[in-house]
Amino acid sequence: MDIHYDEKELAFREEVRQFIREKLPPELAAKVKSGKRLTKEDFLCWQNILSERGWLAQHWPKEYGGPGWGPVQRHIYEEEAAAAGAPWIIPFGVGMVGPVIIKFGTKAQKEKYLPRILRNEDWWCQGYSEPGAGSDLASLKTRAERHGDHYIVNGQKTWTTYAHYADMMFCLVRTDPKAKPQEGISFLLIDMKSPGVTVRPLLLLDGEHEVNEVFLENVKVPFENLVGEENKGWTCAKYLLGFERTGIAGVGQAKEWLRQLKAIAAREKNNGKPLIEDPSFRARVAAVEVELMALEMTNLRVVADAEKGGAPGPESSMLKILGSELRQEITDLMRRAVGPYALPFFPEYFDTDQPIDVGPEYAPPLAAQYFNHRKVSIYGGSNEIQRNIIAKMILGL
Repeated sequence: MDIHYDEKELAFREEVRQFIREKLPPELAAKVKSGKRLTKEDFLCWQNILSERGWLAQHWPKEYGGPGWGPVQRHIYEEEAAAAGAPWIIPFGVGMVGPVIIKFGTKAQKEKYLPRILRNEDWWCQGYSEPGAGSDLASLKTRAERHGDHYIVNGQKTWTTYAHYADMMFCLVRTDPKAKPQEGISFLLIDMKSPGVTVRPLLLLDGEHEVNEVFLENVKVPFENLVGEENKGWTCAKYLLGFERTGIAGVGQAKEWLRQLKAIAAREKNNGKPLIEDPSFRARVAAVEVELMALEMTNLRVVADAEKGGAPGPESSMLKILGSELRQEITDLMRRAVGPYALPFFPEYFDTDQPIDVGPEYAPPLAAQYFNHRKVSIYGGSNEIQRNIIAKMILGL
């Protein structure tokens, strides 16, 4: 079942296509499509272009600098950007802490931070997970003790994506150790240049420096950097996670990868025939396509309903589960389609423009892509935790 777009939406799609054709640097699109590693400058290049057009803060209301898009317009942009090879928008500032500040922040916080996010002047990271508090986030141990007009923060965060680039971190801290787990947490904004903040890299299997450990030792944080009420940070955390989990669904990226999978399967041969004609392989591709169509429709319904309430609800857990599993299945099928050519790992491929003359041109990044996307069913709250949320919040079990 295809989505039916009206004339206004079709005109908007053409506007997005024209904008991307004119503004997306070809060398950057080529880098994305070939699976090369993107630098901070690569991300900022595209985000600055979007900012100039007023399209960066796609979920924000117009009064705060957003474009005023509805869910269908955001969906169309995501599709076209993925198809064209535009870098994904780093979500921590514009897609996570921005909406939290809009919803719960003070007037001073909105005036200070929102314009800087829109202008890409602050790179944000997310201080949620800890060595002993991942999916069970409410068990976090990082402490913030009030001393007059500031807090003193001590603890450790882990799996902190792009913390080595970050200027600011939104951080969950325990401000009342005697309260029940969810009731003693606060939401702080921490300057990463503060004395006592140490960032240590965690290298992934493919050598990528994407995530980090962050150590906080007697870090002084002004009281004015508290978002919402003290000990009520769990409300902010849940609000933010709704946006994060909806984003993890990645419908636009999954649709582009499915197109790539079909193209690969049409070129690869099995018993002298295109692999896409093999009944077993074709059935797996068809199953992915059906599930992706269902995810797309559910995603549109969830974000449309959220327009009334201001944030995606527990339904975002369904999007997170299905979206992550679909992308894992697609990367698995692409790897299987290429067979032994997808097995070797060439580190130099990701950091240079030199071609790797082994097998088809689409093979070199597939192994790293497959292994990297094992994580999507874990981060943002593991899929097991998402099923618990669905059982409790939707099914009432």
